[in-house]
Amino acid sequence: MWTPDEIAQLCYKHYEIRLPKQGKPEPNREWTLLAAVVKIQFPIYEASDTPDKPVQVTKEVVSMGTGTKCIGQSKMRKSGDILNDSHAEVIARRSFQRYLLYQLQLAATLNKESIFVPGTQRGLWKLRPNLFFVFFSSHTPCGDASIIPMLEFEEQPCCPVVRDQDSSLSLEDSGNVKTPENERKYEDPDGPVTKKMRLEPGTPARFFTNGTAQHGKQDSGPFASGVRSSNLTVERLAAVACGTPRSATVVDIYRTGAKCVPGEAEDLRKPGAAYHQVGLLRVKPGRGDRTCSMSCSDKMARWNVLGCQGALLMHFLEEPIYLSAVVIGKCPYSQEVMQRALIGRCQNVLALPKGYGVQELKIQQSDLLFEQSRCAVQTKMADNPGRLVPCGAAISWAAVPEQPLDVTANGFPQGTTKKGIGSLQARSRISKVELFRSFQKLLSSISEDKWPDSLRLQKLDTYQEHKEAASAYQEAWSALRKQAFASWIRNPPDYHQFK
Repeated sequence: MWTPDEIAQLCYKHYEIRLPKQGKPEPNREWTLLAAVVKIQFPIYEASDTPDKPVQVTKEVVSMGTGTKCIGQSKMRKSGDILNDSHAEVIARRSFQRYLLYQLQLAATLNKESIFVPGTQRGLWKLRPNLFFVFFSSHTPCGDASIIPMLEFEEQPCCPVVRDQDSSLSLEDSGNVKTPENERKYEDPDGPVTKKMRLEPGTPARFFTNGTAQHGKQDSGPFASGVRSSNLTVERLAAVACGTPRSATVVDIYRTGAKCVPGEAEDLRKPGAAYHQVGLLRVKPGRGDRTCSMSCSDKMARWNVLGCQGALLMHFLEEPIYLSAVVIGKCPYSQEVMQRALIGRCQNVLALPKGYGVQELKIQQSDLLFEQSRCAVQTKMADNPGRLVPCGAAISWAAVPEQPLDVTANGFPQGTTKKGIGSLQARSRISKVELFRSFQKLLSSISEDKWPDSLRLQKLDTYQEHKEAASAYQEAWSALRKQAFASWIRNPPDYHQFK
């Protein structure tokens, strides 16, 4: 049907051919992250078709995003015209919402071929039964999914790592990587420091699963039964798991720059493997100005319960749009950690509205490295060392006919001046206000008697009012917060009062 390498190769080729040079990293100086949504479509066979006929599927990239940055709290705007979070995964998802809006327009107003078919209730639509979506990311999501145990004598899957006394071991490709010119103290400067350790290439990578050293990629299920993932250090995870003759010592971890949210337990910040606690909600780091953007691990776990479509689009949908699989490019990786971060933390959430549920997400890794990842660029620069920085731009692409591309920096279209901020030209096409405008345009093109009940039976004005009126979605979100994500940082309502 499809393999992780096929998905990765399709996305890398799309990035190379369909995305412009503008917004891509400067060669030999910058790196970026890549994420995409791929549509997988099965043919609809007739009854006369032979049952043993090979299944040929169509694979198509329908949205893509690059980026490593997010803005600080002080730069947020109540007009909804700035991108708060420009990490690749978030850009790809917002671009996907743009694609879904266009597909709804095809179905509801143009009577053209679409991914949607009429639902059972007035004004509602549902996905065709022969298609699903795969999410690709060139690196593990920032936050919980990137806190990966490192074993003694373990080879790092990408590049050799040096554990120096003055540097943090953060291999998550966040937008605030630590360099000699841009030092960020993730570790306690007064705390003890672990011994310098150099990892050399040459032996197969091993990953930590249930306390044992495992070779290659895993197909393990959710987190070990009877063990709560939250408030555990990686060190304690090793202790509670069953050892085997192949067990190995956890000497350190790949670290995340994402900070624990207020109200959650804090990282222990001890040397080596006891630095982080796992299973916690985290916010992305800012350059001195704290952000309100939850980590990509947290956001993807939320999408796996509420869907990728968001509250607005649920007015038109009979059921949420879920991802069926996640594929990660070549990078430090643990199947167990990915399962815990994206699925395990929410697996006990109950009493969700009809149509909502914690999905059995298929998680796999590709062996193909993204050529403009931090690791790949570092390797190319091995003989010519210099300062390596994350690319400041983010690229959005959606499979829509009008203006599919959007290149931004600092949350605004690239090239926006201070004087231009606030104008229509200074809005990203995937900003809240522009997606809301596309939603309103769709609504105005449908006769009111064909509107769904959630929009037809009440007068709604602001962005916030439209979001709150998606009652089943809000009920599901409330249940998720109460049962799993109680400390989730939410933007104040006055940031959603635009029209």
